[in-house]
Amino acid sequence: MILEVNDLHVNYGAIKAVKGISFYVDKGEIVTLIGANGAGKTSTLRAITGLEKVAQGSIHFKDTDITNMAPHKIVAMGITHVPEGRRIFTNMTVMENLRLAALLNKDPEITKAAYEKIFDLFPRLKERYMQSTLTLSGGEQQMLAVARAIVTGGELIVMDEPSMGLAPKVVDEIFEVIQNLNQSGTTILLNEQNAYMALSIANRAYVLETGNITIEGPAHELLNDPRVKEAYLGG
Repeated sequence: MILEVNDLHVNYGAIKAVKGISFYVDKGEIVTLIGANGAGKTSTLRAITGLEKVAQGSIHFKDTDITNMAPHKIVAMGITHVPEGRRIFTNMTVMENLRLAALLNKDPEITKAAYEKIFDLFPRLKERYMQSTLTLSGGEQQMLAVARAIVTGGELIVMDEPSMGLAPKVVDEIFEVIQNLNQSGTTILLNEQNAYMALSIANRAYVLETGNITIEGPAHELLNDPRVKEAYLGG
């Protein structure tokens, strides 16, 4: 088990966004959280990566308690975050964004291998590596957000809505990259509104509704679950 979340509570003042959920991610898996807007998925991911305060409960990464640990320490331990809305540095070039992400890598050979890996996964970023990120399309910006997480390194990548606002063809490309990443040894925790795509590539899934886990199990079973079909897969 690479990640274990126990009885997690996240509050925003009087609002209880996450109400005591527990789940785990095994090494080498793709695990997805699905649910409507406001279900608590983003709050859960942000709590894991130290961006939201945990009100109650615990988060363990490889047997180390990381509950409310500073975000930069969590990154150094091996968890990287692809945030909702991309959050790339738009006043920099593609390569400057990647160099910033590589600062944790002290070995230049590791950094070089990471650049080769992402330019193999994202040929368009290689073509545009000296361009300002403002000139990139939405899909290319999302590719850069994922590439930045890869360059940062780490065993677990937490992805928040990677397909949001993208054209269907680009969504297919992003999900193909997620699968390739996973096959090369990276564990992935995925929050995704496109439930069909997420369940199609995941090993296991958890359905969140108003801060609670209501359904969980193998992703292929949830794809055929009548409750999931009706609520998230258009019947």
